[in-house]
Amino acid sequence: MTPLVLLPGMMCDARLFTPQIAALSGKFPILSAPIGGHNTMQALAAEVLTYAPQRFALAGLSMGGIVAMEILRQAPNRVAGLALMDTNPLAELDELKARRGPQINAVERGNLRKVMAEEMKPNYLTDGPRRASILDLCMDMSMDLGSDVFVNQSKALRDRADQTNTLRDFTGVAHVLCGRDDALCPVSTHELMHDLMPQSRLEIIENAGHLPTLEQPQQTTAALTRWLEMI
Repeated sequence: MTPLVLLPGMMCDARLFTPQIAALSGKFPILSAPIGGHNTMQALAAEVLTYAPQRFALAGLSMGGIVAMEILRQAPNRVAGLALMDTNPLAELDELKARRGPQINAVERGNLRKVMAEEMKPNYLTDGPRRASILDLCMDMSMDLGSDVFVNQSKALRDRADQTNTLRDFTGVAHVLCGRDDALCPVSTHELMHDLMPQSRLEIIENAGHLPTLEQPQQTTAALTRWLEMI
C-alpha cells in the first residue's frame, strides 16, 4: 500500500484536505506536510523529503502542487504517483512578483488579516452555498499559521523556478485536477500540465474554484481515489 503525502496551499494546513483525509485514511497511510518553514521552494521540498516515506504518492494543491513539483525534481525515484490540483508549473510572472513586496510589507506591519481578507480570499472560491464557511476556515488557517509563514511562502512563490521539464520527464501515474472556475490557476494551465504528462488524467471539477477539496469534496475525493488505486 503506497503512503500518500498531501501538501496544502498557501496559508493552509491539513484542514484543506479534511474531507479527503476522512474518506481515505482507512485505506491509505496519509501524511499532511507543512510547507511554511523556509523561504525557497528548494528548502521546503528538501524538508518534506526528510520525513516523507521512502516512496510515496504525492498530491499538492496550489502552492502545495508547486512544492510537489520541486520534490519530484529533487527525488523523482521516490514519487510513485503525482496529483497536481489547482496549481501552476511556470515561474511567477513579473506583474505578480510586483505584488508580493507590498503584501509582505503589509503583513510584516501586522496586517495579515487585512491582506488575506482583501487580496487573497476573494480569489479563492466560486459562488456556492458553503462559500462563507469555507472562507472562514481559510481565515482560521491563515491566522493560525501566522505572518512568518506568509512571508516565507510569498518569497518562495515569487522566486520559484519553471518546472515544465520536471513534468515532461515524469512517466508515473499522474492526475491533473482543477475547479472549472479557478481564477488563480485556470483550466488552460492544467491543460498545459496534462500535455506535459500525456499519461495523466485531466479532470475539471464543476462548480468549484481554487479549492475543490472543500468546495466539491465528494468529486475531488473520488478523483483522488481513482488515482491512488492505479499506483
